[in-house]
Amino acid sequence: MFASPGNPGIAEHAELVTLDVTDHAAVLHFCEAQRIGLVVIGPEAPLVDGLADSLRGVGVPVFGPSKEAAQLEGSKAFTKELCARYNIPTAAFKRATDSTQALLHLDSFTIPVVIKADGLAAGKGVTVAMTRAEAEEAIAEIFSGKFGAAGAEVVIEEFMEGEEASFFALTDGHTVVPFGSAQDHKRVGDGDVGPNTGGMGAYSPAPVLTALLEGEALERIVVPTVRAMAEEGMPYSGVLYAGLMLTPQGVKLIEYNARFGDPECQVLMLRLEDDLGELLLAVAEGRLATRPVPRLSRDTALTVVVAAKGYPDSPVKGGAIAGLDAAEARGAKVFHAGTVLDQGKLVANGGRVLNVTALGRNVTAAQASAYDAVAAIRFDDGFCRRDIGWREVMREREG
Repeated sequence: MFASPGNPGIAEHAELVTLDVTDHAAVLHFCEAQRIGLVVIGPEAPLVDGLADSLRGVGVPVFGPSKEAAQLEGSKAFTKELCARYNIPTAAFKRATDSTQALLHLDSFTIPVVIKADGLAAGKGVTVAMTRAEAEEAIAEIFSGKFGAAGAEVVIEEFMEGEEASFFALTDGHTVVPFGSAQDHKRVGDGDVGPNTGGMGAYSPAPVLTALLEGEALERIVVPTVRAMAEEGMPYSGVLYAGLMLTPQGVKLIEYNARFGDPECQVLMLRLEDDLGELLLAVAEGRLATRPVPRLSRDTALTVVVAAKGYPDSPVKGGAIAGLDAAEARGAKVFHAGTVLDQGKLVANGGRVLNVTALGRNVTAAQASAYDAVAAIRFDDGFCRRDIGWREVMREREG
């Protein structure tokens, strides 16, 4: 197994290689030289850039959607228009290509309102504006170029009341099978305060997404989307990650991701009781229907992101990290994210540095195990939220 760019965590399982994923010819050459039998494209940018198409073009099996299909994540306007055409429940919206048009559209929405940069913005570029002034400021910020090409267009959305949950499904473009649920925590601070991040922690399954609601999400949102993409000549293959809002009117789509996502991937992987490689290859080769539905543990997995101080704006790099073996000795699994070896010592090399992940019979138990493991880690330049899973912990206490 090879990983690029990789980190010291995955280096225990794979050989790290340096590849420029924007150089498709170089990636193809490597795959040919190493006789690669499956490529798993993790991040969204190479998917939107069409790397999967280049690999499939030379016969390499790929887990991940084509460039056209990856628009489900790469363009919020594309997804909203698709939902409108196929009657997939989501928030009312308008799209705008300049601030004048956006401000005119804003008049047709009540406050609060959601303002989004259309393209990829690394988990940012979304503002829930609680006042008209905040909405206008968000529109100006996006069109100022803060998010680069992602801000060429703005999507203005109706604010939806309810609780958020994430639902995952595997599909080869024809067959669709569920792959679990999760809830994450986007705000940087305890109590869900501060700026949005790529995610400060998550747990799976999400009890709030009951079997009935999960069935509704599959039947009314995910399956119709996969069917619509096939009908429009851009079949979707890979994992489809649906961000959902559980509203009084039913389950509605917030947005899609075209990959597993972080930190949700970590909790799903800890619960998986199946051969991941076989599953991904079955998706890549279009034979998902020949496999049983993936088996997931009934236990809860909870992950705590340990981030570098200053995240998400200006994370401090280079801070020494120790105690990971002690954390895992307490029953957790520590996934690396922004880490690197510097003269043989583990140091921080990004905003989100580690994901400390543990299993338990419920959210309360998994939370206790995860934070017990966090306590064993020595990382002076790091911090984490101390309340991951707080909503469900409160519900479990109450009854």
